[in-house]
Amino acid sequence: MKSIQVNLGHRSYPIHVKSGLMQQMDSMLSDYNHGQKWVIISQYNLMELFGFDLMNQLKEGGYNIDFITLPVGEAAKSMNEFSRVVSQMVELNCDRSSTILALGGGVVGDVAGFVASSFMRGIEYFQIPTTLLAMVDSAIGGKTGINIAEGKNLVGSIYQPKGVFVDPNILDSLPKEEVIAGLGEVIKYGAIWDQDFLNDTAKWMENLDTFPYEDAIARSCEIKAEVVSKDEHEGDLRRILNFGHTIGHALESHLGYGKIRHGEAVALGMKCAGYISQKLGLLMKKEQSTLVETINRLPLPELRHINGNHLMPYIKTDKKSEKGVLSFVVLDGLGNATTSIDVTADLIQESLKVLY
Repeated sequence: MKSIQVNLGHRSYPIHVKSGLMQQMDSMLSDYNHGQKWVIISQYNLMELFGFDLMNQLKEGGYNIDFITLPVGEAAKSMNEFSRVVSQMVELNCDRSSTILALGGGVVGDVAGFVASSFMRGIEYFQIPTTLLAMVDSAIGGKTGINIAEGKNLVGSIYQPKGVFVDPNILDSLPKEEVIAGLGEVIKYGAIWDQDFLNDTAKWMENLDTFPYEDAIARSCEIKAEVVSKDEHEGDLRRILNFGHTIGHALESHLGYGKIRHGEAVALGMKCAGYISQKLGLLMKKEQSTLVETINRLPLPELRHINGNHLMPYIKTDKKSEKGVLSFVVLDGLGNATTSIDVTADLIQESLKVLY
């Protein structure tokens, strides 16, 4: 088992990566079980795939456990759903000692984490990610949140889990296109931090049927843990994790949640950000080509002409914009990300031409 530590003082926690880990959750969680109420927050289809087996395993181990389900998709990340889950926690007699298990992808993790951060002013929770995207990104680092009409994740908190349990075998149960979409985030880690990992990822993607997910997940988790350990609250360094996300989030908001997968949107956003980096003189043309060629190995959706005027309102309300100034993540060479305040609206609009 690969165990990676997120070093945050008394809030430090491990990320465990091992195939077959779901069959060992009773023993993995035993030190945290002191007779309290445990609640799995998931989706019903995931409960049928993994959740009920997990629940039975923990019940047999003496855990007092129940579950709450969320609807599928971004609709779950609403104020109404958040309120409903909190009400159900009360109905289940949860209290300050209760513990949440977030079993799902990024949507479940974001909502469950936000519930944990606010119920009774904060209770313990663990992340058990079930998508590649969540395994390498959203389950790590404590970002929680819900959406409002004005944009994605504009309400939320940074609230760290007690641990993250990653079982790559779960990916075998998911639609292949869902798994492949998450590779956009894996590419991101190589692009922003480790050029050798980017090169390895590009080679592995030559045959997606033999892609070594466990190795890729472990290295991605190591990179994210290192960044979060140095900058938990996105004061500076952690912002580089948003490479590709400014335009990616705008595409999601403009096209409509569910119309494009998050990993796909980020991949497209990285193509734009690579173009912008090259135009700013930070990324060599050859490096930009390497990035684009790697991204293009993903079966990305074809977009019709995207009107930049439609995207700019979402970009201006981006969380990375402060006092009207956008801090845009760019590459100062492959494997080295930084932020720039010199990215104009015109340059962003110009970059969109790489999408079609």
